[in-house]
Amino acid sequence: MHWSAEAFGLVPALALGCVLVARSGRPSRVQIAFAATALCLVFASFATGLQPLALHTFLWAHLLQNVVLAEWAPALLVLAIPTAVAARAGRFVLFRPLVALPIWVATYLLWHLPWVYDYALRHPHSLLHVEHLSYLAAGICVWWPVVHGTISSGAKAAYLFAAFVLASPLGLLLALIPRPVYSFYAHAPRTWGPGPLADQQIAGVTMAVEQAAVFFAVFAYYLLRFLREEEVDLDGLRTSTVPEHRHAARGSVRPPR
Repeated sequence: MHWSAEAFGLVPALALGCVLVARSGRPSRVQIAFAATALCLVFASFATGLQPLALHTFLWAHLLQNVVLAEWAPALLVLAIPTAVAARAGRFVLFRPLVALPIWVATYLLWHLPWVYDYALRHPHSLLHVEHLSYLAAGICVWWPVVHGTISSGAKAAYLFAAFVLASPLGLLLALIPRPVYSFYAHAPRTWGPGPLADQQIAGVTMAVEQAAVFFAVFAYYLLRFLREEEVDLDGLRTSTVPEHRHAARGSVRPPR
């Protein structure tokens, strides 16, 4: 067990927030399971052996923590919010698609700038916590329109596709750049595992594959849902218009004299 502010400070705070939400919204068992899974993911990412690896040795370990905070845990936490509570909170401007997506992308890009990334790692008791909190907040914003937004399924599919297109180049760049870009990990002491460049390539590929799997899966779900809705609407239109044409046709035929 390794101490970290995220595991022993953030997780209890999130748990308290979940309890307060539950008292006002009466979540289902599935929603409670989503919340519990999110809390367990964050705790496991920062209280296990992954924490010292991320703080001292491997880029891939740190990126895995970031993915948990920016994508997996926020999605589960948003899924855990009951509809009654979400309806009241949905008016928050940061939950609007055209606001949430730029915030999430900007957060990802800002913290992955080499000088910002290295500086945060050299201040693990202050700025690094700010980085992690901003990931979680931005992740909640970006998933909110997908789970609780009132936009159509087609708009949600387009939104998710845009999120994937805007975020995926970061992982690909890390995998393809032929030199380590983060000096903190380039000079980190290593007694086992991949070297700095291989570590960066593993991190970049892992990040790109994870984002492709998560965003494409949810994108495919809403795209298929949109197509089904369009098919139902088209069938309904045909059903409502055909009898009218038949009625009109019957009325236009005059009986023989």
